Order: sequence, then C-alpha cells, then structure tokens
Amino acid sequence: MSEAASTGNQAFIQAAADAKSFTKKPTNDELLELYALFKQGIEGDNTTVAPGMFDLKGKAKHNAWTGKKGISKADAQAQYVALVEKLKATHA
Repeated sequence: MSEAASTGNQAFIQAAADAKSFTKKPTNDELLELYALFKQGIEGDNTTVAPGMFDLKGKAKHNAWTGKKGISKADAQAQYVALVEKLKATHA
C-alpha cells in the first residue's frame, strides 16, 4: 500500500483499510467497482494488456478499470472513499 501512501490522501488510505475489514463480502459488482476505483486512484488510466478470453475474472477486472478511463486519480480516490463509506453501512 506504499503507492497509496505516496498520494498523501489519508481518507483514501483509511478507506482501503476499511474495505479489507468488511465482515460481509460485497457483491461481485461492488467488488469490481472498488477494484476499478482503487486502481484508477493509484495508477490512473489502464494501460495494461487485456487478459485472454478464458480469463473471465481478469477480463471483468480489466474492463471495470478501463471503464474509469479519464477520471483523475483524485476524483477516483474520492469516489472510492464515498463507495466504501456507503458499503460500510451494510458490510461492516
């Protein structure tokens, strides 16, 4: 998580820790949204090669992250924090 620490956004870092401590697992759609916003918040636009057609999980994650293209790191981090706060009501 040192990459997140370099952003200097304490709320984002705390939200990432909170997301790992959910007692009830979020839905697959919620997990994909968390993943995509986290990756966009840390790395920016997805420039990785798409996984092969038989890697369904990898493809879903890749597509979710790619769907956040153009969102700034700061905006993605803010959206991630807001999503974690929303999910804490039902999953924490």
